[in-house]
Amino acid sequence: MSPVFTAILIVFIAAALYIYYSVKVVPQQHAWVVERWGKYHTTLAPGLKFVFPPIDRVAYKHSLKEVPLDVPSQVCITRDNTQLQVDGILYFQVTDPMRASYGSSNYVMAITQLAQTSLRSVIGKLELDKTFEERDTINAQVVQAIDEAALNWGVKVLRYEIKDLTPPADILRAMQAQITAEREKRAVIATSEGKRQEQINLAEGMKQAAIAKSEGEKQAAINTAQGQAAAITEVANATALALARVGAAIGQPGGIQAVQLKVAERAVDAYSKLAAEAKTTLVVPSNMTEVSTLIASAMKMIQSQQNPVPGPAPRP
Repeated sequence: MSPVFTAILIVFIAAALYIYYSVKVVPQQHAWVVERWGKYHTTLAPGLKFVFPPIDRVAYKHSLKEVPLDVPSQVCITRDNTQLQVDGILYFQVTDPMRASYGSSNYVMAITQLAQTSLRSVIGKLELDKTFEERDTINAQVVQAIDEAALNWGVKVLRYEIKDLTPPADILRAMQAQITAEREKRAVIATSEGKRQEQINLAEGMKQAAIAKSEGEKQAAINTAQGQAAAITEVANATALALARVGAAIGQPGGIQAVQLKVAERAVDAYSKLAAEAKTTLVVPSNMTEVSTLIASAMKMIQSQQNPVPGPAPRP
């Protein structure tokens, strides 16, 4: 192999290596930090980029995606001195690659430790019952505490979620007993309310029935009274009409004789009915003129009603 060919081959290999180390392809959602002579120089965005080795080198590579970080379980003490086993998960994202590279030697560990201490501080301000009710408040306060410190590390804390809150076994038994008692209390209250409402409904129904019955009796009495009044009116009208017709008949020729005959017939019928109903011996008056006297008295009364005697004239 000639020296010239060897020199050309060496130059070609050196050029290929230089190009290989000079051309960088940064993936999407990534950022590479470049140092020149050991000092921060620039941050490479996604795409085809060029550096100048050996003066430049890629010192750090960061992912700009959202990263879930599992926070180890720890024991927290509440305001009422109850121990809680708490574990959670933290979501963060690198927003400043330069600060993420030089702001902390290990920002992942820093965020994890800060999340644990912040969680202990927040739970220490709450009582046991509140820790179960105010998970959203706890999560928000932890995020706020971490986010303020993480700005210097080029990291943005997006959210924190508590995965589990586990109190001691004796506290769990007490809470279960409390829940059971509360449910039994609600059941007793619901039963009593149902009975109360039932009694109210029954009383209301009896009241409505009594009102309806009294209204019906009232209307029936009114209808009966109106019927009796109408019957009495009709009987009175019929009696008055009959009397008027009898009076008019008496004033006709032969009317007096007809009345006498009618009175005689009634007297005979009365004696006959009395004998039939009593089923005893009927004593006939010895003087039959008494019957004619009765008839004469009746006729005289009729004539006096038709021709009333004028009273004395008023004095001047």
